[in-house]
Amino acid sequence: MQIRSVLVIASISAVLAVSLAACAPASSAASAAPGASAAIGPRPSSSATLTVVSPTDGQSVAGPTVHVVINLAGATIVSATTTDIRPDEGHIHLYLDNNLVSMNYGSTLDQAVPAGTHVLRAEFVAADHVPFNPRVVTPDVVFTVTP
Repeated sequence: MQIRSVLVIASISAVLAVSLAACAPASSAASAAPGASAAIGPRPSSSATLTVVSPTDGQSVAGPTVHVVINLAGATIVSATTTDIRPDEGHIHLYLDNNLVSMNYGSTLDQAVPAGTHVLRAEFVAADHVPFNPRVVTPDVVFTVTP
């Protein structure tokens, strides 16, 4: 029974690792999982645009919670995960200091962020949580959280 549990946990860990590697930000996707996109087939492109409205680049924000506002144009955020992907539907992934911190089904959220200087980036991904090609990513927003 213990061996079966270990195998199930190992299988779940492998699936999560591949899923997260496929969703990694543009700067680390190639090093995290070379060829991961090729394994799932060609990705569609999206004409959507994404911008971080708040916080702004260079802003100082009182912490420990940061109110994040993202603007998505040319597409719709959907809550359902599906493999029937469309270029105008998907989710928003939020990265803080190059780590995925949120898979959002909306354009605003309150994110816990420790004091210090941080880099924020958002990405619009398809409804299967895998990036479009080319990726729909915001420029980096560097901001500081004060205690």
